[in-house]
Order: sequence, then C-alpha cells, then structure tokens
Amino acid sequence: MNQESITPAAIERAGVADVRIRWRDGHESLYPARALRLRCPCASCVEEMTGRPLLDPATVPEDVHPEAIGLVGRYAISIRWSDGHSTGIYTFKLLRDLG
Repeated sequence: MNQESITPAAIERAGVADVRIRWRDGHESLYPARALRLRCPCASCVEEMTGRPLLDPATVPEDVHPEAIGLVGRYAISIRWSDGHSTGIYTFKLLRDLG
C-alpha cells in the first residue's frame, strides 16, 4: 500500500451517523458508525498484548454515532462517540484496511 492510498483527501460525516473518507488515490470508504465504534483500537477495547477484544458489543448502543471527529497528527483520527467513549485513535492505515 503506497502513501497516497492511506492519505485522506476528505473526512466527513455521512448522514447522521456514518463516517466517509475520500482517499487521495480516488477510493472512497463509508464506515457505518456502530461497526467503526466496535473496531475501536484503544486499550480499553482491545487487550494490548494479545489483541483480544475486550469491548462487549452488547454495551454499544445500536444508534451510537460520532459527536466529533478530529485529526491526530498526520496519521489518524480520534472520534468522540455518543456513548461517551473517546480514547480510540484510528490510524489512516487501519481505516483504509477496514474500508
């Protein structure tokens, strides 16, 4: 994967809940909010040493949505979720792999 394919041209909300990323290579990815929330890579949601999921999907509301999306340097975004969670850093590489 080259650098252009993991560099966003635009990051925006898609409707009320979802997240859309248009990549510099022309590809577009749409991330359903709940699916993205369930893939949170933070230490509260994923066991750091094994990668085992710690987040119980039953605790994430069906209508969870981003309240704010911010850049983390030039490599990731952070999302403040409507369920109060905000510690995940979603790298552009992770997002491209998911999308």
